[in-house]
Amino acid sequence: MANDRFEEVYTQGKLKAIKVIRDNETGVLYMLHQEGYGAGLTVMVDQEGKPLVDDNFKGDVL
Repeated sequence: MANDRFEEVYTQGKLKAIKVIRDNETGVLYMLHQEGYGAGLTVMVDQEGKPLVDDNFKGDVL
């Protein structure tokens, strides 16, 4: 499963792209923002600061 660890689950835009990526081992969601040659990646969190886990995730959460 090493090649399938991360999966893009949402994409918006082309030149200024926002993507949501899921870690298929934990279900945790990350947001990637790409614009020009720059990019930023961050974990998505809830109101309490805990990482968001994809509702559709079927694996075991650590």
